[in-house]
Parts: sequence; C-alpha cells; structure tokens
Amino acid sequence: MDSLWVDRQGPVVKGSADQGPLSQQQLDEFEQKGFLFEPGFLGGEELARLREELKALLDNDAYRGKNYSIVEPSGKEIRSLFAVHYLSRVFAHLANDERLVGRARQILGGESYVHQSRINYKPGFEGKGFNWHSDFETWHAEDCMPDMHAVSASIVLTDNHEFNGPLMLIPGSHRVFVPCIGETPDNNHEKSLQKQEIGVPSQEALRQLIDRNGIEAPKGSAGGLLLFDCNTLHGSNANMSPDPRSNAFFVYNRVDNRCVEPFAANRRRPDFLAHEPGSDFNP
Repeated sequence: MDSLWVDRQGPVVKGSADQGPLSQQQLDEFEQKGFLFEPGFLGGEELARLREELKALLDNDAYRGKNYSIVEPSGKEIRSLFAVHYLSRVFAHLANDERLVGRARQILGGESYVHQSRINYKPGFEGKGFNWHSDFETWHAEDCMPDMHAVSASIVLTDNHEFNGPLMLIPGSHRVFVPCIGETPDNNHEKSLQKQEIGVPSQEALRQLIDRNGIEAPKGSAGGLLLFDCNTLHGSNANMSPDPRSNAFFVYNRVDNRCVEPFAANRRRPDFLAHEPGSDFNP
C-alpha cells in the first residue's frame, strides 16, 4: 500500500443542531477534531452516586476471575469491567439517559444502541497505559461493525490531570483510516484488553498525524464528558501519581450499523465486548 492511510469519505456528524442538546458550534468542533469535551457534565449527588457504585463494583469479589473483568497485566487490580450497564442499575440508567442518547443521536444521525459499556480504573502508581489505536479498527475487524457510525461517551469519575494518565487524542485523526497490517490471532481480546499490540497504527503514520495535528489530553474535575468518534486515534500513559483515574464508558452504535460477521478474525468476540440491539447479557 502506497499511502499510510485512506481518507475518510462523507461527514462525521450526520445530525443537526435542532435534533438535540449540542449546539452547532459543538457539532462543528466534533466534526473538525473528532472529539468534544464538556466539563461539568455531571456533578453533586449524581456524581457522588456514580462514584459509590464504581467502588462497589470494583470491590465485588464475585466479578473477579470473570471474562468480562480485566485486571492489570502485572497485578490483581481490576483495569476494566465490561457490560457494566447489565451489572448495575445505576450505570444502566446512565447509559439510557437522554442527555447521552440525545448527543449520540445528533452525531450519528439516527437511533443507536449500546454496542459496549465498561468502567475503566487506572489505580495510582499501578495503572498501565494503552497504545495509540482507533477503536473502529478493532470493531470493524473483529466485531464486524460495517461503517463509522459509532460514538464513544466517557464520563470522568475522578479528577483528570497530567500525572494520572489522562486520555490523549490526535485531533483530526478521525478523518483518515489507518490500516493495521497483520493477521488477527484467535482470542486476541484476551491479551489486547490488557496490552494492545495487534491492530495499532505504525509509528510513521502516528508521527505524520501528530506532526500535522498535535496531541490533546482533556483534563479537569470529575464529572466531565468526553465524546469521541469511533475512528479517532487515542491512547494513554501510565498513572505516575497516587491518584486513581476512572471513567464510565458507553459506545453508541447506530441501529442500522449493527455488527455482522467479522472481516479479519475467525469468529466474533464475546458478547460482553460487542452487544446486539436489544440483547441480554447474563454475567
């Protein structure tokens, strides 16, 4: 392949300002950068309740050892707990909140369902980073999500600062698709959820995109909302501080973009990673 990437065709934002809570200015920013950060999206008792529920889930020994509970590569701390909107009524309510669903509807231009949900936890000093990647590359290759009609909503549940491994994004990277060379091994998710090495872009592609667009890391107090396109390149550093970093994460996929058979894997990933519209998950 001569080029490091393929230009994306068509608009990113498929709805309009009169269809939901986001203003035209916010939609334009999402279209241009591939993400939008809204500080202070949640607060007060609502945020406190989510933080209490986060702690209760992470402290629940019944979830340890389950395939949907991912621990740190070199420790026993839970790194990610998937299918959280099935495990918790509190997070189910949040996943279906019109404040999030309405934003997804605006960006995607149609009704959506929760393709994936999880809580992420990066403990102080122990939380490892995550390599640069596009979620769509995995969702397309391994889950067979046909097109880029999905948006992620990440609600920051602890203060985010430069020392505890905040999410970093490359503005404008959503406008290109960076193919990742190599065959997807069976059960790749068992390793990639701890440390992703397959399905990551080349360093040369990253260098050129970062030289062109830079890197941004939205930071701030707990309660902020980060919306980002499924194709935006992102990653994070290790947590070098004593302060944990956690967030609730929901992926909204347009209903007519539901997953089919995988393009680059022998079988689809387990259902805790890729839900169907209206499906049930029994933990």
